[in-house]
Amino acid sequence: PAIVWASSSSVYGLNSKVPFSEKDRTDRPASLYAATKKAGEAIAHTYNHIYGLSITGLRFFTVYGPWGRPDMAYFFFTRDILTGKPITIFEGPDHGSVARDFTYIDDIVKGCLASLDTAKKSTGTGGKKKGAAQFRIFNLGNTSPVDVSKLVSILEKLLKVKAKRRVLPMPRNGDVQYTHANISLAQRELGYKPTTDLESGLKKFVRWYITYQSKSKKKSSWALPICMNRKLEAST
Repeated sequence: PAIVWASSSSVYGLNSKVPFSEKDRTDRPASLYAATKKAGEAIAHTYNHIYGLSITGLRFFTVYGPWGRPDMAYFFFTRDILTGKPITIFEGPDHGSVARDFTYIDDIVKGCLASLDTAKKSTGTGGKKKGAAQFRIFNLGNTSPVDVSKLVSILEKLLKVKAKRRVLPMPRNGDVQYTHANISLAQRELGYKPTTDLESGLKKFVRWYITYQSKSKKKSSWALPICMNRKLEAST
């Protein structure tokens, strides 16, 4: 088999050179999460070297979209804006902007499929390597960093609700001030070409989020009488 697995832009850690290139240092992680991703890349390389596994690692840059992770900023910003809760926006030193290279899920999926389509077969079998195996690392980003404050402004526009903003200095918990992907290698080797700008992607996400929440409320409204009926049946 050929293996394609998810790494992260967080491996670039304390790099100050932008945009981030696959050739840049990745030995200075800024968080425990980043360290685990770097460790994953090292383990993948070891299996490639020892067992001849064909491996492609993809460094994702702030993926967003429908069915996304609830712990991502765009997701809980949307939830909190709609419920009237204040949202925290961090800023860097000297009031510098915090920016992310937001990448829509459909563009990421296209990159994953292209990685599979171009992957070579493993050279190992039965735990024995018969020759050098393919090992690749690619950045998958949108290569257009956007300030987090602008992300909030776009959400306000789409949700038609004003956010209660609370601006604080970025804590020293391992987060980085910006991410920016150099995708020239993925463009050349995979034909990777992201096409979704942040506002278009967030519009699709917001449409999904509102629909999903309305369906969840309908399900919960049905669940209560059903549970009550079961309790009554059990008591009789």
